[in-house]
Amino acid sequence: MEKLRIVFMGTPEFAVGILDTIYRNNYEIVGVITAADKPAGRGQKIKYSAVKEYALEKNLRLLQPTNLKDETFLEELRILNANLQVVVAFRMLPEVVWRMPKFGTFNLHASLLPEYRGAAPINWAIINGESKTGVTTFFIDDKIDTGAMILNDEISIGENETAGALHDRLMVLGSETVVKTLALIEKGDVKTKIQSESPEIKTAYKLNRDNCKIDWNKPGAEIHNLVRGLSPYPASWCFFQDNDQEWNIKIYETLFEKADHDYTTGSILSTKKELKIAVKDGFIKIFNLQFPGKKRMSTPELLNGISFSEKAVAL
Repeated sequence: MEKLRIVFMGTPEFAVGILDTIYRNNYEIVGVITAADKPAGRGQKIKYSAVKEYALEKNLRLLQPTNLKDETFLEELRILNANLQVVVAFRMLPEVVWRMPKFGTFNLHASLLPEYRGAAPINWAIINGESKTGVTTFFIDDKIDTGAMILNDEISIGENETAGALHDRLMVLGSETVVKTLALIEKGDVKTKIQSESPEIKTAYKLNRDNCKIDWNKPGAEIHNLVRGLSPYPASWCFFQDNDQEWNIKIYETLFEKADHDYTTGSILSTKKELKIAVKDGFIKIFNLQFPGKKRMSTPELLNGISFSEKAVAL
């Protein structure tokens, strides 16, 4: 049984949870690769990735290449002499990188592959109203999230669960699955399964302004799923219009109330404590939202400082 020498590649908070579990299970981490520093926020201060923060805290060897094919980086990678690379929420690797270690390179993906290949699997599972999801480890090949699968573990999705809550639970599940995968590789006991291909496979498209906008003409359950699938980040959005005023609103927490009514779709109905939008099959009750230039707030907090006329509409 050959001792593993691991290079870990990742960038966001989700990857930190996995890296920490590998570290706490006493695997040898010979290097950590993460995104280059970049300016962020209004002051454009240089921001470190979550993985870099962790690597510095644990005094792990750190590389931040801008070009994964750069010969200087490739030589630094070879010198680390890893026999396995573990990838979690990083970027597409060139073949020269993923083929380098003796035991290959495996990725943890936050879906039950082949479903939800792509950039935002946690969000899209909720947006599409799935009742279950999970994590999959697989050996990387030359396409995105298509390689031979090693292990997968399933988890149910709560009826009103948000992407943020599911993210945290999948990070824990993913950590367990990665450690089980490492144990199989270390024992030389890996059995892989080729992913099936079908036109019906759902994709986890990159989130953008267009696919995060609420369409109030859709069924209420779909709107509610969009909101929770994008909460807390990047957040669903729409416009509120009242007389000559218009606001670009982010919405974080809703419930769908099925009902028959005669209101025009998009009508904003409010009392001093309640805010809801009429949709074709009921009402979307809003509990948490953000107005431009304001902090995120509860509906009663908002309605303390603003009132809507009978003409108010969500667009």
